Amino acid sequence: MRHVLYRGVIPWLVCITFAAATSSFAQNLLPSWNDGEAKKAITSFVTTVTDASSPDYVPPSERIAVFDNDGTLWTERPVYFQLLFAIDRVKELADKHPEWQTQQPFKAVLENDMETLAGSGEKGLMELLMASHAYMTTEEFTQIVKKWLSSATHPTLHRPYTELVFQPMLELLNYLRANGFKTFIVSGGGIEFMRPWTEKVYGIPPEQVVGSSIVTKFELQDGKPVLVREPKINFIDDKDGKPICINQYIGRRPIFAFGNSDGDLQMLQWTTLNQTSKRFAGIVHHTDGDREFAYDKDSHIGRLDKALAEGAAHGWTVVDMKKDWKVIYPFELQ
Repeated sequence: MRHVLYRGVIPWLVCITFAAATSSFAQNLLPSWNDGEAKKAITSFVTTVTDASSPDYVPPSERIAVFDNDGTLWTERPVYFQLLFAIDRVKELADKHPEWQTQQPFKAVLENDMETLAGSGEKGLMELLMASHAYMTTEEFTQIVKKWLSSATHPTLHRPYTELVFQPMLELLNYLRANGFKTFIVSGGGIEFMRPWTEKVYGIPPEQVVGSSIVTKFELQDGKPVLVREPKINFIDDKDGKPICINQYIGRRPIFAFGNSDGDLQMLQWTTLNQTSKRFAGIVHHTDGDREFAYDKDSHIGRLDKALAEGAAHGWTVVDMKKDWKVIYPFELQ
């Protein structure tokens, strides 16, 4: 009788323990995400494509996930953080350029005249970026970016910029990697601006960062080989530039993509449309004006209009920041 009882009780206990562990595991997936359609869509997709018995199984070598950065992985208001870096850099260099006191758009920066700066348009902003990002080696630029990030703070949230990353997206990146995905950044931001810090902040190494670039040239300086950054645009990794860069630098079409604006539309289309295998596209919709910022189709920064409409038409997953995320930033967990 004892042996019969033993044989009957032990499997029952194992089943109970396994069920409890499975329930606990399910609850711990993406803990900063509220239970809802967005979280369900993500976990369902990942479960399906990683199940070797599923007809939609995708081998690890093809599990490519791409993410926009500004507005998707970290905050992008009041303006893109790289522009704030450029503004601070111009102010730092102003003593060496007395002509900037009367020359736009530099005059506007030095006088904190953001209205005039915005009115300078793309041409003025490009002048600003070239003056602050060029005329130095790649190593020098990397150190400048690191130094700025170590001391600069957001103008209204008063936090270091690298603390303004989205906790739910950090969890998503880790969740995907734990399931055999390779995660990439594909951003309109500068590739050399992002590479110094993405591995520490996102767990994404520099070779998995794709972004806009300026021209560099090889030189020997005192016998030392260096790459010098020139004041010329090489490529803008935005809109239709994103699929081009994915093809050139990654070499595989993603099966998973996340963005937040119309600048990501072509990347989401490239990932999902007219594909026979299972694909996922997600959009971060900034709806929380209390904890972050609320904006979409009327915004000059991170405008979300066409991509939102296409998302509805194609069944893409739209993440409502206010509804779907328990917290926004990692420091809220402290």
